[in-house]
Amino acid sequence: MLIPIIIIIGIFVLMSLDSSEKDDNVVFHVTLADPQLYENGVYSDSFFMSQGDYYFRFVPNGSSPETLSISLNGVELDFHEDFKLRSTLHETGISEYYTWEYLGENEITVPVNLDVTIVINPNGNVMGSVSVDILQN
Repeated sequence: MLIPIIIIIGIFVLMSLDSSEKDDNVVFHVTLADPQLYENGVYSDSFFMSQGDYYFRFVPNGSSPETLSISLNGVELDFHEDFKLRSTLHETGISEYYTWEYLGENEITVPVNLDVTIVINPNGNVMGSVSVDILQN
């Protein structure tokens, strides 16, 4: 009885270590779930990016903005993309559910180390929630 409990605890410990390693390459994170995070309908912040390749990761849901416009600007960086929310219906035979994802160009190459300003525009939907991460490859 003790051995299965130790194995289960070990699995949970390994899973938590694995997820923290995956988040080590996160250079930017925000969860936009409160209208007060926006100023004049947009969210903005500044952070540092090292030279290299990056990608966006989103955690959207059914209330997320239909279009999420994101700009990254720095001395040698000018990126803009209008990400479109797509829902996919999944039918299992006994139930139906949706998953959501943002479609658009989600990869960025930063040519040099630089300070970056990010502007996230939910295009009027400040009530919908979404998490936005930028991760380094």
